[in-house]
Amino acid sequence: MILLPNISFGVLPLYFLASASFTYAFSRPQIRVTTTLADFNARIMDQWGNGGGKFVQISKDHPFQGRAFGGAKRKEIRGSRVFGSGYPYGSGNHSTVARRPFPFGTWPLWWNEDFMGSSEYGPHMDTIRPGGLIVSVPLRTTREHFNVTDEEVYYAIGDRESMLPLLISYVTWCHVIPAWPSKFDPTLLNSTVKLENVIQYFRASSFALASPAYNNTFARQSKTEGASSPLPDLIEYSPFQRCVDDVTYHALAIMNKPPGRTPLDRFLMILMSVPFLIGCAVLAFLVWMAKGISELRLWVWEYLFPERMDRIRAARQGQFPYENYP
Repeated sequence: MILLPNISFGVLPLYFLASASFTYAFSRPQIRVTTTLADFNARIMDQWGNGGGKFVQISKDHPFQGRAFGGAKRKEIRGSRVFGSGYPYGSGNHSTVARRPFPFGTWPLWWNEDFMGSSEYGPHMDTIRPGGLIVSVPLRTTREHFNVTDEEVYYAIGDRESMLPLLISYVTWCHVIPAWPSKFDPTLLNSTVKLENVIQYFRASSFALASPAYNNTFARQSKTEGASSPLPDLIEYSPFQRCVDDVTYHALAIMNKPPGRTPLDRFLMILMSVPFLIGCAVLAFLVWMAKGISELRLWVWEYLFPERMDRIRAARQGQFPYENYP
């Protein structure tokens, strides 16, 4: 279990909660990702999950047919302040997010004016977007737990099904004041959150944290790889911001490994195979016994009635001459 260098003491229990010895003690929220209408098979996005495994390709009956999805690990979830960041694979063209794969199982956010080709994942696709439509929610806390000002507020942006369980983690670990999500629409002139306000992208740019107190003047320079305005001190050194960032890193839902046999499955398979093996052994024993009895019977007849057996063989040689052929 690896700890980040900027861990605050207030969120230290997160790392123990996310460790292998504790994660299975809770019912973790899950998101089903269906990529075909040909069967009921689906992959699972799991909060607190570790991800990984091999990526697979989307089937031919899907709008994004042929694209790879899944395979990314939890440790690869953090991007930067640049839209299109956070891709473990498939981000060769830094000027667009169109036609890219989905390493964590879901699609990137979309911004107005088809920024970097993101309209491909716009609201017209919300009906089949993994996790549902894009929402945003304000993240505020109180001075009782953090040394914050009234201006320090952050916004989380992402799909609805990922957001709701993550909000519970924000409230639990960062003492965020509960608030319900609202639909995210970056095309509105009075939109609270704009592209320039994003302070961190996660999960292949499908989730973001933003602050109205931050203005990234490089945000719309899509070809300027990695360039961004520095964060103001209010954000950079805020324990509340670090807490929200750490919770997002560890708790945001990502795609699990493809289904495989668990130790219990393997044990049950062995257990079910035992009666079959016993039956095969009994059948082999019975065949062996039947053959042995037949041979024993023939030997007894040869021993007790040798003359009669000679007559029988002589008669057969006359009736069935082909038995004498080599």
